[in-house]
Amino acid sequence: MRSKPLVLRAGDRELLGGWLRSSTIRAGLAQRARIVLLAADGESSTRIAELVGVSRATVAAWRSRYADRGVAGLDDAPRSGRPRHIDHRRIIAATLKPPPKRLGVTHWSSRLLAARLGIGDATVARAWREYGVAPWRSETFKFSTDPELVAKVTDVVGLYLDPPQHAVVLCVDEKSQIQALDRTAPILPLQPGLPERRTHDYVRHGTTTLFAALEIATGKVTAACRPRHRHQEFLRFLRQVAHAYPDVELHLVMDNYAAHKRPEIRDWLAANPHIQVHFTPTSASWMNLVEVWFGIIERQAIHRGTFGSVRDLNAKIRAFIDGWNDRCHPFVWTKTADEILTKANRQKTSDAGH
Repeated sequence: MRSKPLVLRAGDRELLGGWLRSSTIRAGLAQRARIVLLAADGESSTRIAELVGVSRATVAAWRSRYADRGVAGLDDAPRSGRPRHIDHRRIIAATLKPPPKRLGVTHWSSRLLAARLGIGDATVARAWREYGVAPWRSETFKFSTDPELVAKVTDVVGLYLDPPQHAVVLCVDEKSQIQALDRTAPILPLQPGLPERRTHDYVRHGTTTLFAALEIATGKVTAACRPRHRHQEFLRFLRQVAHAYPDVELHLVMDNYAAHKRPEIRDWLAANPHIQVHFTPTSASWMNLVEVWFGIIERQAIHRGTFGSVRDLNAKIRAFIDGWNDRCHPFVWTKTADEILTKANRQKTSDAGH
């Protein structure tokens, strides 16, 4: 038997529906949203209780709370008990100051700060959660000091977002010092309830360098493994790339590694005018999309691999590349040059040649 529908306030149906679809909303709020939406659809309290798995009294309580206060009424009411008497702002202010040198630590722990302030460490932890402070975490950053930053960002992003017609854009780089690591005992395979397991110690059998050129329009990779990482190997790889794309205008995106700018490389490029090079800014190799692909091969083929020799490592890299090229996909750049430069907060420079 259907009941009189609960009348929703303007915009609340979309909001409550979003709560139901959210993967981060508290389970209690999602449950209350479902109760209110079912009530708005005319379901009886008995039927709602069956569908949601609560009592009729609970359904009636949340219907009444919503009718009185709207969405705000679905949140938890203040709990009874002694009110907070410790100002969390004082804890956060102390957290943001470096610890005294006599403690010999680089950052506060909850116990150290609690002892300093004469409070419980659980109180410190609650304050940190409330304000989103995590002293144990640390991240790195790097600002590019390239005087040609604006010109290079505009150039490379322009290639990604609006590549020249009848031309191929390739992101070129090398992943050096890939280690052929073999474990000291066989890997224990994945089992129900158990992850794959391996020994922490290993035997190192040497290294290889992977040269790669990623075609951004298709995701296809042209690659070669070489024992060393010099301009001679890089020049051989450029010749391989030119052979793979005959009679096509090529635009190569590269970083500022010294081997990329050797006279031998410049002379070869001058003799092949159909190949143009576009350098990323210094300290901005993340703009080279092949770095994304290097992350993929590292996670999927190298990091968890075991290799009895460099030859074995090279063979498995080539096998991954063959499989990748069968299932490859385009690499799509989404940020505009203005968005990048705004975040970099750099002054504009004059146009620069490469």
